[in-house]
Amino acid sequence: MNKLEEKNSDYGRNVDLLRLYRAGDAAAGEELVELNMPLVYKIAARFSGRAETDDLVECGTLGLVKAMRSFDFSRECAFSTYAVPLIFGEMRRFLRDDGPIKVSREEKRLGAALAKERERRQQSGEDLSLEAIASAVGVSPQDAASALFSQAPVRSLDECVYEDSDSVTLGSVIADEDEEERSFNTLAVRMAIEELPELYKKIVILRYFKDLSQVKVAELLGLSQVKISREEKKIMKLLRSKLD
Repeated sequence: MNKLEEKNSDYGRNVDLLRLYRAGDAAAGEELVELNMPLVYKIAARFSGRAETDDLVECGTLGLVKAMRSFDFSRECAFSTYAVPLIFGEMRRFLRDDGPIKVSREEKRLGAALAKERERRQQSGEDLSLEAIASAVGVSPQDAASALFSQAPVRSLDECVYEDSDSVTLGSVIADEDEEERSFNTLAVRMAIEELPELYKKIVILRYFKDLSQVKVAELLGLSQVKISREEKKIMKLLRSKLD
């Protein structure tokens, strides 16, 4: 089975399982989740380094189940395309809950243990060096520094990075906050394009990825320029309906 046949098979299987699940078949629901877990992991990879993968996958699975419960069969849209924004939204909500920076459970527990040990040493007059505190808790100084840093107060984006300069702010050196949104849009568009008929997919690639003119695309595909223009309008309408 080639990739296109496999994709069409999964598309039909999603619909069949959805209908069974919505009719009360719990086993069909479990199979549907399993079938779409690669999609959840693919989106979770977009947030690599921001949180524990298991936590992201757990939230993404919740979004997947929400999609299973709310999918409208009358929509001309593949289930996977419909599920992407719900999966993405649950992961983003998870990252934004509990403060601007999400800290893993393990780092929270370690940070609390380190803080408790530091407080005890302050009261007893013992060594307060990072190495001593880390050794007492049973972790490396590097892990201790990471855990303590993750619990530090959030700094203003307008705060100067260097004490001797007021021209370089945190906001000017951190990653773009809109990166997540662009990642989602790119993934959603890519998935929508993958579901297009083969001819439409070729037109999109040649016109918008290779930046060829309608005349050149028509020449390459053995069609008229008028045909390409008409099909292009249909493609844009179809993509809009998939992404709405």
